[in-house]
Parts: sequence; C-alpha cells; structure tokens
Amino acid sequence: MTTIDAGVQSSMIDPNVPIVNNFSIVAATENGSGSQTANNTLIRAIFKMGIPVSGKNLFPSNIQGLPTWYTIRVSAQGYTARREQSEILIAFNQRTADEDLSKLPSGGVCIHPVDMKFANLRDDVVYYPVPVKDLVKEINPPQNLRDYLANMAYVGVASVLFDIDRAQIEAALMHHFNGKRKAVDLNLRMVDLASAYTREQLPKRDPFRVAPMNETGGMMLIDGNTAAGIGALVGGVSVVAWYPITPSTSLVDAITEYAPKLRPAVDDRVNYAIVQAEDELAAAGIIVGAGWAGCRAMTATSGPGISLMNEFGGIAYFAEVPIVIWDIMRMGPSTGLPTRVSQGDVLSAYYLGHGDSQHICLLPGSMQECFAFAGTAFDLAEQLQTPVIVLSDLDLGMNNWMTHPFDYPEQPLNRGKLLHTEAFERFLADHQQWGRYRDVDGDGIPYRTIPGNQHPRAAWLGRGTGHNENAVYSERSDDWQRNMDRLTRKHNTARGLVPAPVQDRRAGAKVGIISYGSTYDAVREARDTLRDHGIESSYLRVRALPLNDDVSQFVADHDIVYVVELNQDSQMLQLLCSHVPAHAGRLHPVNLCDGLPLTASFVSTRILQHHGVRN
Repeated sequence: MTTIDAGVQSSMIDPNVPIVNNFSIVAATENGSGSQTANNTLIRAIFKMGIPVSGKNLFPSNIQGLPTWYTIRVSAQGYTARREQSEILIAFNQRTADEDLSKLPSGGVCIHPVDMKFANLRDDVVYYPVPVKDLVKEINPPQNLRDYLANMAYVGVASVLFDIDRAQIEAALMHHFNGKRKAVDLNLRMVDLASAYTREQLPKRDPFRVAPMNETGGMMLIDGNTAAGIGALVGGVSVVAWYPITPSTSLVDAITEYAPKLRPAVDDRVNYAIVQAEDELAAAGIIVGAGWAGCRAMTATSGPGISLMNEFGGIAYFAEVPIVIWDIMRMGPSTGLPTRVSQGDVLSAYYLGHGDSQHICLLPGSMQECFAFAGTAFDLAEQLQTPVIVLSDLDLGMNNWMTHPFDYPEQPLNRGKLLHTEAFERFLADHQQWGRYRDVDGDGIPYRTIPGNQHPRAAWLGRGTGHNENAVYSERSDDWQRNMDRLTRKHNTARGLVPAPVQDRRAGAKVGIISYGSTYDAVREARDTLRDHGIESSYLRVRALPLNDDVSQFVADHDIVYVVELNQDSQMLQLLCSHVPAHAGRLHPVNLCDGLPLTASFVSTRILQHHGVRN
C-alpha cells in the first residue's frame, strides 16, 4: 500500500455536475526530481486566484529517488486540513502508479505520461495521457534539467483542464525563481507546450475546475519554520546554536536567510551569532552558556535531539537560565519516521531532565502563532528564568499555510527581573541584601544579574548541584526543600503568564473538544460535520503548558470532552487527567499515530461512533 490514504470510497462522481473549488489534487512523483517547483507553482497560482488552498508534502527521509506525494486541497469553505481522498491524481511515478490509481474515487482523474504502464486500468477513471518525453525533447534543455522540466508538463495540463490562470502561473514562477527571467521562461515554455497539447488532444471529460474568488486578498503562503525564524529575529534572538535534523533545519535556515535583511550589519558588525555545533549536546550547551551571559539564545531540533538535550535542559531549569528550544515534532520513538508528523514529545518536553522538573511549553497552532510565539518564548524564558520549549510539528513547520501578514510587536522585549548596575544598587538600597535565588516577591521568581554588572556583589555561580538562596553550594535538606518549593511556586506563577487557551463555546453544548497544535484545522472542519449530525460542540485549544484554570472549568462544564492529538499514548490527555483528577472520567481520547496530518473525517467518525451515530 502506498502512503497516501485510500479513505472511504465515495459514490461515482457525475462528470456532468460541475465541482468548483472543492477537490484535492495529489502529485505522485520521485523525491529529488524537481517536482517541488511544479507543485509550488500550482498551489501559489490557485491561491493568487483568491481561492483558499493548503499543501501537504509527504516525502521520504532519503535525499533522492523514493516516492513523494504532494497534495493540494482546494476549498471554497476555507478548510485546510488534509483529506483522506483526492479526486485528481498526477501519476508521475511508475513505482507507485498502480496503487495510487487504486485510491482514486470512481469518476476521478488521472494525469500521467503516455508511456506509463498500469497493471490494472480502471474503467471508472478519466485518463489524460501526456507525451512528456516528446515535449521535453522539443525543448531540448540541458541534461541536468530534463527531469525538472518534465514535471512542469503537468502544470500545463492542469492549467487547461481546471481553468488555472496562466498569468498566475507565470507570477508563481517569477516568485519561485526570484525574478530570474531565463529560468522562468524555460519552465513557461514547457507549461505552454503542455497546455497547447491539452487543448488540441485532451478534450475535458471531468467536472473539476477552479473559479476566481476573493478569499485570499492580503494573505500570503508560508511555512511555520519560516514564520518562527522571522519571529525569532523580531523577538531579539542573538545566539542560535543548532545541529541539522529533519524537520527543524529549515527554521535555522530561515534565520540565516532573513537575519541580514532584518538585522543588517552596523560598521561591518552584526549583533547575532549562528553556530552549527557538532551535535545536539553541544548546541544545548552553547545556548545555556549564552543564556547565562544574558543573550537571547535558542536552538531548533526534533525528538531525537530533545533526548540528547536532557542534561543541559535540567541544568538550565535548576540553575534558572533562560533558553528557548524549538522542537519540530516528528514521528518516534528512536529515529522513527523522520519525515512524518507526530505530537509525541509532549510529555518528554514537559518533564525534560531527570528528577522533579516541569518546563514551560508553548503550542502554536497557526502561522501567526509560530511567528508570535518565537518572541513570546524569549519573553517568558527571561521573565521566568527558565527554559521554554516551543512544540511545533512537521505539518506546521514544513507545509504551506495561508496567513495574514505578521504584525511587528508593539511591546518592548520583556527581560523580567534583570538587574543592571544601577538597578542592582537600587535593589540593595530597598532590600539590604541580594540572593540569586531569594524569593523577594512571593511569586517564586528571583532577581538575576548577568556578566557586565559592575557592582562587586552582583556576581554569582550558576550550578546544577544543591544550592541555597545565595547560590552557595549546599547539601542541607532544608535548603533543598526550600528551593524546590520555590520552583513549584514559580511554575504555578507561569500558569498566569503563558498564552491562555483559545475557546469557542456554544450555548447548550454538552460535548467539548480539546486539541492543540496542527490538529486545529481538522477539528474545526469536524465540528461542522458533527453539527450536521445534530451534535453541537464547544472547543478549547491548548496553547501552553502548564495548564490553567480555564482548562479546568472547560472540562467541568461539559458532560464529555474529547481530547484530539497525534500520538499513541494520548499524552495531553494524561496531563489533563493530572490537572483535573475529579473530572478525569469525562475525558476520552481521539488519538492517532500514523505519521500523517490529521483529517476531519477521522475526528468526526471517532466521535460519532462513540455517540452511536453512523457517519
């Protein structure tokens, strides 16, 4: 079986009933064949026609040769979650062609090279064979560009069959190639040849097409890693240490790309450092040192890297050093499936390190939040003097999403209880003494100094061993207990500082749904389906750990609460049970761990089944 879902076979699609702006296209190609250019051209052209779209790239973990699938969902209703079935197949990979074909619904469309061999041709599918090799031969491009150019043939075919604006295709190519006219013209020539062939030789026999709308004006397409990278620069990052790992590498790539534009050099000097370390341990060590020195320091990694960062995460927690870790979650355990999505690091991140440690975790669920939470993470790390882990995932991080432009933050950077020399002198005048870990305000958060403070009493030694309020080594049990109690108070203080959950309450709803991260879009669509079946629901999206009283009240207010997540062990549900033990019996898992972005049909079907309703 191929990796794309079969879904539920639908009834025969009537070719005489137009289907406009409501279908999915899946392009099945080989990884490394240059299909990214073709796919990005299609999705951007449709998007610029004002039509809501989303793109999901399902690619292998090798560099070249294995199958890859790119799905473009076109939805006039604005739905962006993955669908379990695509009506249109672009079959440009011989190795998966038969299985890909078998997944089409009756009345579906298959665009394929004319020389592709199918073992079992279906008589309920519309075929559009394209002489790709002949078209490439007519253009006669350099040998190293032949495979890349071949994929542009299906862009030309699709543009004619489905009424995709040719001008927008050209604009999309201009965007992709940064205005390099020679590259654009070469690809456009293939598009135009394939378009002409389609008009002359492939009469339309299917009902699918797009029609211009006005739903994407002022919006852009971006992936979450790029949004996070830009947000980190706006949020004041000064040290980035990292080691390459899928799917987080492109986040640091974005910082590297945008830093010269957003943080240009002054007198040939820049105010940031980007360091590729020898491994994840070294990357974590670098940012702990930088955070102790007063820098806004971060790394980006995924599950295996989080495992390696346990010890440094623990010392940053106990020495109370502000750092930020972006975990772009992928499928585990172990190496797992490096290019598949998961939400399997929730517990390991929240309890990172041995012993009694609980970390601040942010859970972005949109491109706006990937951008904004990059700065929020630094603010919280400095306010709370602790590591902050941002749990994104591969679907958010690497796929194309529609969003409005990002707003530059109105508030200045929040550095928390940081005492520079003059402030330190005023503090001593008011309090007579300073201890690095003394809880002056009763919120568990002490006052800190950083190197460069000129006062002779401002220095302190950061350590992961036992210490008292003055940062002096201690093995006294009362010092240890006092420190742990203060850390607990600080964690409870964090409940009121982290981003609050987003709620959509419906009057009279007895059913509640809780989710987080990239599952939001599937839940939003699933709630509409549930409503069509007579089940009204309220919704709460968790945006941060630790959980707060809003979550407790939401659970208490509903007879049954479904917890939707992408992991095997219902990790968020476990945290919720600990948070609201009196109402744990109301919580029910709707979890999946197949490595694919969540679908609305999975969510709605599981909930309807639990209610005894046939979907």
